[in-house]
Amino acid sequence: MTATTDGSTGAPGPLAASASRPHDPAATGTAAGAGGAPAVLEAAERAAARSTAHLLALQDDQGWWKGDLETNVTMDAEDLLLRQFLGISDARITEASARHIRNEQREDGAWATFYGGPGELSATIEAYVALRLAGDAPDAPHMARASAWARAHGGIAASRVFTRIWLALFGWWKWDDLPDLPPEMMYFPKWFPLSIYNFGCWARQTIVPLTVVSAHRPVRPAPFALDELHADARNPSPPKAFAPAVSWEGLFQRLDRVVHAYRKVAPRRVRGAAMRAAAQWIVERQENDGCWGGIQPPAVYSVIALHLLGYDLDHPVMRAGLESLDRFAVWREDGSRMIEACQSPVWDTCLATIALADAGLPPDHPALVKAADWMLDEEIGKSGDWAVRRPGLAPGGWAFEFHNDNYPDIDDTAEVVLALRRVAHPDPQRMEAAIGRGVRWVLGMQSKNGAWGAFDADNTSKFPNRLPFCDFGEVIDPPSSDVTGHVVEMLAVEGRSHDPRTRRGIDWLIAEQEPCGAWFGRWGVNYVYGTGSVVPALTAAGLPLGHPAIRRAVSWLESVQNEDGGWGEDLRSYREHGRPGRGESTASQTAWALLALLAAGEREGKAVERGVAWLAETQREDGSWDEPYFTGTGFPWDFSINYHLYRQVFPLTALGRYVHGEPFAAGREGA
Repeated sequence: MTATTDGSTGAPGPLAASASRPHDPAATGTAAGAGGAPAVLEAAERAAARSTAHLLALQDDQGWWKGDLETNVTMDAEDLLLRQFLGISDARITEASARHIRNEQREDGAWATFYGGPGELSATIEAYVALRLAGDAPDAPHMARASAWARAHGGIAASRVFTRIWLALFGWWKWDDLPDLPPEMMYFPKWFPLSIYNFGCWARQTIVPLTVVSAHRPVRPAPFALDELHADARNPSPPKAFAPAVSWEGLFQRLDRVVHAYRKVAPRRVRGAAMRAAAQWIVERQENDGCWGGIQPPAVYSVIALHLLGYDLDHPVMRAGLESLDRFAVWREDGSRMIEACQSPVWDTCLATIALADAGLPPDHPALVKAADWMLDEEIGKSGDWAVRRPGLAPGGWAFEFHNDNYPDIDDTAEVVLALRRVAHPDPQRMEAAIGRGVRWVLGMQSKNGAWGAFDADNTSKFPNRLPFCDFGEVIDPPSSDVTGHVVEMLAVEGRSHDPRTRRGIDWLIAEQEPCGAWFGRWGVNYVYGTGSVVPALTAAGLPLGHPAIRRAVSWLESVQNEDGGWGEDLRSYREHGRPGRGESTASQTAWALLALLAAGEREGKAVERGVAWLAETQREDGSWDEPYFTGTGFPWDFSINYHLYRQVFPLTALGRYVHGEPFAAGREGA
């Protein structure tokens, strides 16, 4: 029997009265009443003051914040490969990108996909090829180490499909030895298991242009051979054994054979019409800044697809697309150039606003008002692909990026509402209207199981992940604990704790708790992030602090606290059992643990004091924190992110709540 919100198995218990109306942020507690050891409290106050000054200095004149979004060198390698494919290589860009790629190489010759991680074959192959394009000789010591490592780990044949697609563009791999993606997928009805709308939005935006590339199978003359990257140059593409026909893997392997056979007999009119439908779909989703969804990979593949369909480089769509790609570049002081997979200004701005407000900045402070103005201007007012499953739902909400009107996301919308509620805006009617639209949209995006995914409702089909093509990471968007937690917290602040839809979300979260007491983190690393997202939501919605789910979470967090007082979690926890909550202490993960413990009423506990002391002791003189570790997640394990602003906003939020108390805390049951 599923436990309900008061820990019983019968009728739900009473929820907090705080949900009737949001508490005024200006009325939160002060340091004098916050509790905690005096020395730790003083250190927290000093650290929060320095951090506030540092974060304010990072705000753009327009009101937004944006930290670098660091991923791995495949972004940089594919940018150079795209330029080579289109014939637009630039010597300055090539050398700057090559410098960044060289800087990221490990001593053993490989490249990892996150700081301190193991070498990864596809990243190593793509980085190696990019450096060959930049002129690095194959017998140079760093290149010889890289190719030797790649051969030892299976060579090109063992790399991911996406890597082999890039190599096929130059004849370094055979198209016949790749899974096929027919553009006729555009005709699959929305209810069909492999409809493009059963893929997550990030995968959908990539799959559609790749159907065009797969149909055309282009090959540009390769400037050099890559024999040194094959484990066996005499047999570079050994045949793969078929899995049993009764298994899903075996079924889809055989389905891919059928698709390859269909390619030879596909009616030209049908295929041509399908590619035109794909082109129209792509063009209709180009953003005002020329990009697609604010994400670099779909933009790259969309440019290639349209070019293959006859769009020349001077076509307005192509010109805008190529110009948008330059905006993903971060130029460093050493002359290197790093490509961001995405940019996160809306996410960074709402998190910065929450941090500054919770640290005691007055709600009418000019920086907060300016941030609120910018966020209000970013509200999305038109329907997107999410409407395929919710055709009657009015638009609203916010996206992640500067320009992305097609894919608002539920996580950003929840956090933006929480941020706006902390600001005393001079035009309250405008703000109330935007918040109302966002809340209605989020409620309409609830999945059948009572929880929320990031971009779509009920995007849970298991079939897309089974395709041989989809070996690059998560391609569906099922509900997750962290997103659902943020939504529940937002709904509680909006006075909707008693709403049946909120209650369904709460019950889903309680049922999703791991036996150890933690929650899985889909969009952040990992159980520390999930737990730091869920516990504040449950207590905000009125779950008693003594509820078994809250106490189990507290016990788990205390059990994984590091000896130095901080918390950390390595990305390997996504793959290896027995590693949840284990890793070197980081500023962002320590803050997530503290946010959960503070929400659970543990302000005066030793674990909180030690965590706060760790943040104060590791802070730099300028008010910032160092954090080379990747604590953000794109695809669990497969694609990791270092959000450079996480190390600033989350510690400040935790310190602020330690010093001033929980926001919106008045009337919380048991608080």
